[in-house]
Amino acid sequence: MENYKLELEQNRKRNEKYMGEFEQWLAEKNLSDKTIRKHLSNIDLYINDYLNYYEITKMEDGIGMAFMFLDDWFIRKCLWSSKTSIKENAASIKKFYECMSEKNYVSKEDYKELCEEIKDNMDTFLESLAEYDDFDDIF
Repeated sequence: MENYKLELEQNRKRNEKYMGEFEQWLAEKNLSDKTIRKHLSNIDLYINDYLNYYEITKMEDGIGMAFMFLDDWFIRKCLWSSKTSIKENAASIKKFYECMSEKNYVSKEDYKELCEEIKDNMDTFLESLAEYDDFDDIF
């Protein structure tokens, strides 16, 4: 347990660097402060909560885990999940990994695959949300 806490803290500390670089990258795109804060909040949830939820996962390895986040975890764990928030989180993940690919932390090919996966499965994510919401209405 002590080792887990140490690894978790190290990974979160490591993620601070990426979050800082992402914030600067977003600012250079002349996005509003509100939009920047939204993207940072979404990415903090993704890399610091989701990627560390089942086992400690580095940001670079998390590029292949967006499907399960958007199709399942976010819907079940975040009470504010909605069509809009799924789309916003998908956009934030794509922007974050675009930044990380430009900085060579992840490959351009992995980034391209991520974008295709999100685009090809957005209807699936929204259907999963609707099914989950329908299930809640039963009880």
